[in-house]
Amino acid sequence: MFIDTLKERILKEGKCFEGGVLKVDRFINHQMDPYLMKQISIEFIRRFADLSVNKIVTVEASGIAPAVMLGYQMELPVVFVKKQQPSTMSDMYVAHSRSFTKQCDYNMVISKEFLTSDDHVLFIDDFLACGSAGKGIVDLCRQAGATIEGMGFIIEKEFQMGRHVLEAAGVKRIESLAIIESLDNGQIKFK
Repeated sequence: MFIDTLKERILKEGKCFEGGVLKVDRFINHQMDPYLMKQISIEFIRRFADLSVNKIVTVEASGIAPAVMLGYQMELPVVFVKKQQPSTMSDMYVAHSRSFTKQCDYNMVISKEFLTSDDHVLFIDDFLACGSAGKGIVDLCRQAGATIEGMGFIIEKEFQMGRHVLEAAGVKRIESLAIIESLDNGQIKFK
């Protein structure tokens, strides 16, 4: 089963750091395994098959690979929210977010051209930790009048309570492929 394969990769190649940080840069967010990304997209398609979606949204940079693979498989456009305002972007929605890993605040921006009230969005990202990026997506979609149909994450660190933050923000459908219960003492413990 694919989920077992994903968990094995996390156990074998993931590295734990102080403060609940899990590094998976050997296969997800620095060096990527394209075959794994394809399998991830197939699993997301299976889990979200009942939803009516017309756009996939992610946040730069680590969410781009799984989102693009999913967009390719579903034949849907993929829009990635930027963490800095490009000099060429003026008409945009802006939301605040905080990076758990980098411990810094930033503004998320998306052009009003690429997120509208006609959009039914599936948000895809690599990690669900504290829920800040997802909450920022909720804010951007509310500003645009877009509907969030669901959110999918490759890895959820359950102990950081991000799911609760997103549910409190009104997200009805959250799917995580691998849920980590604890990283205590540098040991990865799956739910």
